[in-house]
Amino acid sequence: MDVQVPVVRPRRLRTTPAVRRLVAETRLHPAELILPLFVREGITQPVPIGAMPGVVQHTRDTLRKAAVQAAEAGVGGLMLFGIPEVQDAIGSEGTNPDGILQQAIRDVVAEVGDQLVVMSDLCLDEYTDHGHCGVLAADGTVDNDATLVRYAEMAVVQAEAGVHMVGPSGMMDGQIAVVRDALDAAGFQDTAVLAYTAKYASAFFGPFREAVGSSLRGDRKSYQQDPANAREALRELELDLAEGADLVMVKPAMAYLDILRQVADVSPVPVVAYQVSGEYSMVEAAAANGWIDRERTIMETLTSIRRAGANQVLTYWAVEAAAMLRG
Repeated sequence: MDVQVPVVRPRRLRTTPAVRRLVAETRLHPAELILPLFVREGITQPVPIGAMPGVVQHTRDTLRKAAVQAAEAGVGGLMLFGIPEVQDAIGSEGTNPDGILQQAIRDVVAEVGDQLVVMSDLCLDEYTDHGHCGVLAADGTVDNDATLVRYAEMAVVQAEAGVHMVGPSGMMDGQIAVVRDALDAAGFQDTAVLAYTAKYASAFFGPFREAVGSSLRGDRKSYQQDPANAREALRELELDLAEGADLVMVKPAMAYLDILRQVADVSPVPVVAYQVSGEYSMVEAAAANGWIDRERTIMETLTSIRRAGANQVLTYWAVEAAAMLRG
């Protein structure tokens, strides 16, 4: 039987590691990676996060060491989350100039501020005793406009602490405009705003609740996006850009690569994706059981997020992935 010999042979470009490296369409670089870090008030030793193997709640001292390690690895940025000892209805510690997050910002900026971008989470969920991302109205719903007042105050105290970039993550309507106006009015025109533009009400956030000591009762479906919706993300993008966002984010990353691609195709500013706690924990759990190759899976997931259009990726593997990339 005669066999038709192929004339076009795509496999020629897959023959050796050198050829594959030469023609790779998507590349990862440590400077594109952002490491989320948690710092907890009132502890003397790091506290392991059970649902996120290898990730801890830091003391101020170990946070500084982790920041130095990330800078030495060439990581592009850090996203800091604070966990206070005391929570209340309005998240008072979020606007306390001496609150744990503000102290951590000052520590990290002093330690590595010239070597990478120091970012801070701008949200109330870590600080409220009800665990929601805003101030509650009398009927128990999140009061959008009252929450914006708190976000403006948070933005200023974080900027006063020296942060380079704030990340409003609460998905309140108008949050980017309010934060931008507050920063500008306080003289922080150079403090950038990373907008959590498309943040979905996702089950993949589960382990993060433990990481930040969340007291959440109920859910956040009335303000985070419905996982069923795609066009809505583009509407949020349009609004955030009009309000002054310097970068925009899609969160989670891996279950929303289609959203990431749509946002990246039209965004005139850098697009960030957050590889969230549940995505991290699934890989770690499968690898611990011997079901997958851990390092290959880490790099494949990060490559898929970059391939879908992310310019930067928040990932708990940032330092480890940077080391792998450097060989």
